[in-house]
Amino acid sequence: MAAAAAEPGKGKRMQPPWTPPEGTKHSRLCLYNSLTRNKEIFQPQNGKKVTWYCCGPTVYDASHMGHARSYISFDILRRILRDYFKFDVFYCMNITDIDDKIIKRARQNYLFEQYRENKITSAQLLEDVKTASELFSVKLNETTDPDKKQMLEKIQNAVKSAFDPLQAAVQAKLPAEEINRCHEIMLEEAKDLLSDWLDTKFGSQVTDNSIFSKLPKYWEGEFHKDMEALNVLPPDVLTRVSEYVPEIVAFVKKIVDNGYGYVSNGSVYFDTMKFDSSEKHSYAKLVPEAVGDQKALQEGEGDLSISADRLSEKHSPNDFALWKSSKPGEPSWDSPWGKGRPGWHIECSAMAGSILGESMDIHGGGFDLRFPHHDNELAQSEAYFENDHWVRYFLHTGHLTIAGCKMSKSLKNFITIKDALKKHTARQLRLAFLMHSWKDTLDYSNNTMESAIQYEKFMNEFFLNVKDILRAPTDVTGQFQKWENQEAELNKNFYDKKAAIHEALCDNIDTRSVLEEMRSLVSQSNSYIAAKKSSRQMPNRLLLENISSYLTQMLKIFGAIESDDVIGFPVGGNSQNINIESTVMPYLQVLSEFREGVRQIAREKKVTEVLQLSDALRDDILPELGVRFEDHEGLPTVVKLVDKDTLLKEREEKKKVIILNIQFF
Repeated sequence: MAAAAAEPGKGKRMQPPWTPPEGTKHSRLCLYNSLTRNKEIFQPQNGKKVTWYCCGPTVYDASHMGHARSYISFDILRRILRDYFKFDVFYCMNITDIDDKIIKRARQNYLFEQYRENKITSAQLLEDVKTASELFSVKLNETTDPDKKQMLEKIQNAVKSAFDPLQAAVQAKLPAEEINRCHEIMLEEAKDLLSDWLDTKFGSQVTDNSIFSKLPKYWEGEFHKDMEALNVLPPDVLTRVSEYVPEIVAFVKKIVDNGYGYVSNGSVYFDTMKFDSSEKHSYAKLVPEAVGDQKALQEGEGDLSISADRLSEKHSPNDFALWKSSKPGEPSWDSPWGKGRPGWHIECSAMAGSILGESMDIHGGGFDLRFPHHDNELAQSEAYFENDHWVRYFLHTGHLTIAGCKMSKSLKNFITIKDALKKHTARQLRLAFLMHSWKDTLDYSNNTMESAIQYEKFMNEFFLNVKDILRAPTDVTGQFQKWENQEAELNKNFYDKKAAIHEALCDNIDTRSVLEEMRSLVSQSNSYIAAKKSSRQMPNRLLLENISSYLTQMLKIFGAIESDDVIGFPVGGNSQNINIESTVMPYLQVLSEFREGVRQIAREKKVTEVLQLSDALRDDILPELGVRFEDHEGLPTVVKLVDKDTLLKEREEKKKVIILNIQFF
């Protein structure tokens, strides 16, 4: 009789239930929040949507590297939030086109041009410069800030240097041509001095509003051109103060109605004491220690708004203007309190409130805007909305210094973006910013830029080497190579670096550490390539392609690469409509192989003239076309497309080394 079948599982040891692996904890993005002065976990108010307001420029002069510091840094943060962390970022920025600085500069420019067009005699010019110098000397003597005093002394010395030759030419009755030359130099050097004097005399007579709109319109256009040249993404919404005056008036009216503003002599001021005494509110959340800093407060009010009359209108010296009654020589708009113009701080509150509502996720600006500008923005907005959370995260970019010195447009110590781009590319500037923390001081110097240039060169050489490896002919199955210990180790390093890069980005978007991790990954990859080549083995194509594609993608996320190339920096500039590399490389490969064959025959036949010609092709002719041939003993020639200027510079450096060696021996 057959034995009964055993029941399934009976008599066997029970297997433990399957459990998922523990895995690793994922870091969450933290950002340094100026409101708490700590790194805080970033949590938008509405899912993945991020609302962001950025303080834009006051457009009365050329954009400079201080502007680049903020707008490139915020562009990097914005791209990383959008393209790496996959947030849906809605980015709003303003243009300040009504401001004390703009009004004064517009008046001065207009009056100086009128003065120039009157074609006054040189004798009259000398008299006017003498009179203006007296006023200027008073201003100089009253100045206590050492940097500003030094700047004014430079102007005074330049005027004197131009004054004496013109006076001598007039007294000696030199030919008209020589007098006219000295006259024009005098006008140019004394422009600031004369403009101030003319504004004091005739500024109140400038009444045409178009004079005050022409200047900011021009400089706004130049600002947008500069941002495009720097590859800074345009905002989703751009607001101009001049287009939001009705909204600003309504905003001010509600603050008054809510009991936090008061009317005085046609102006409207914010009552800081009443606001701060409210249980619901607190004044100066960002920099409470700066409350009472009259110098900072007066700078915030503007040069045209700190007269004794203006100051006497306030209940407290800490109060600030929401609406300013317009004096003669200033543009004006209608309001319930009479003809006037917006205060500086109110514009951002009204425009941001109109677009983003009663609370935004991120507000950005330069470090120097924290007090009084951003503290006053917070106060008046929370007074308007009757809340205490108008901004959730305040991000402030660090200062920019020039070779260790303070940079200031008012001190005439600045480098324009256009001038910076004459010396370095937009990518090199961006890499320099990426190599520093966005919230710390950045020193724009030769050393800083040289580090960025060398980093770009280091990465570019790696990309070019990988491209050369990938161009080696193979069939479909040949791209899948057997992995040895070297490949496994490099792949492990690759994933370790990706994890480290993610950690760095989560830690307040630490791009400095990210770039170091990327550099380390490239160094490891270069060592792997060198080891493979030294043993006459082909490096693993797929692994190197994955690494270089990842690095390229990260540089694209940072805005350092604009093209659609899968690997590396674009060849021939970003404006090319065709892919130069894919177009010309087949022809260069044919030329390289032909040259190798000719060189081999020339060596065998000992025809030195042919070898010299092939060297001349490599060293003299191809660099002029942006092509580098690299000869390696026993290996095929490496072909690289490189920026022509870079190759010519390399050629000159090699010549210098050869000359030095000849002189040494």
